[in-house]
Amino acid sequence: MAAALAADARGQPLLLDSALRNWVLLPITLVMVLVGVLRNNLMQFLERPPKPAHPAALRQRNVLARAGALRANYLMLPPTSVATRRAFLTRALADGAYLAPDTKAALEREKQRRPDQMPEVKNPLGDPGTMDMMMDQAKRSLVMMVPQTAIMGWINFFFSGFVLIKLPFPLTQGFKVMLQRDVATRDLDVAWVSSLSWYFLNLYGLDAIYRLLLGNQNAADSSRDMAAMGAGATLMMQEQVPGQVDHAKLHAAEKDSLELMGASQKNDCVAWVGDRIEDRVLALYA
Repeated sequence: MAAALAADARGQPLLLDSALRNWVLLPITLVMVLVGVLRNNLMQFLERPPKPAHPAALRQRNVLARAGALRANYLMLPPTSVATRRAFLTRALADGAYLAPDTKAALEREKQRRPDQMPEVKNPLGDPGTMDMMMDQAKRSLVMMVPQTAIMGWINFFFSGFVLIKLPFPLTQGFKVMLQRDVATRDLDVAWVSSLSWYFLNLYGLDAIYRLLLGNQNAADSSRDMAAMGAGATLMMQEQVPGQVDHAKLHAAEKDSLELMGASQKNDCVAWVGDRIEDRVLALYA
C-alpha cells in the first residue's frame, strides 16, 4: 500500500489488485443489500397493524379538514351555498358539537378550575397509544442501529485502510474527508474511495436498489430513519401523540377563520368563478 501511495504522489496511476474487487468491494455491497432486505422483512414482522381510531376522535379532526376545504375552495361555490356551509360550520365549531367526549370533559374541568389552581397536565406516558408509539420507535431504531454497527465493525476489522475504487469524475479536495476515511495520506487523488467510505456511500445510495427489489414502501433504507431521528421526529411525535393537541382551541381558531372568510369582498358578498358565466361564455365564442 505504501508503494502504491508513493507512486500516486509522483503522478503515476494506481494499479489495484482484482482481488480487492472480488473479496472486498463486491462483498461489502452484497452484504449491505442483503442486510437491507433482512431489515425490511424484520420490520414487516415486528410492525403491528394500526389500531382503528375512535369515531369521535375522527369527527373532531375531520370537521377541521372540512372547514379548511371550504376556506380554500369557497370561490368555486355559489355565495348562497358558501353562506349556508359557513353558518353551519361556525355554529358547530362554536358549540363544540364535534368535540370528542374526553375533550369536552377536559374543557368543562378547565372552565370550573379556580384561578388559584394549577392547570391540569396530562401525563402522555399514561396513554396506551403513546406507549405503543414509543415502543415502535424503539424497535425501529434498534433494527436500524444494530446491523449498521455490526457492518461498520466488520469493515473496520477486516478491510481497514483498503483503497477499492476510483470514481470516473474529478472532485475537489473538500470531498477527501468523505471519500477517504481511514486512509491517512495527503497525496492520494480525491477520486479514490476507501473501504469505510464505500460503506457510507452504499448506506446513503442504495435506496434505488431497495425500491427496485422491494417496492417504494420498504423499510430497508436506514438513511430515512436517521433523518427522522432528528428534529423532525420530535415534531412528528408531538403531532401524533394523543392528548398533546388541544382540539377545543383548534375548533375555536377555525371558527374565527371561517368568520373572516371573504371579509375583503365588498358588502360581505363572496365572489365566485360562476359569476356572469353566461355572458363570458357568449363573449368568448361570439
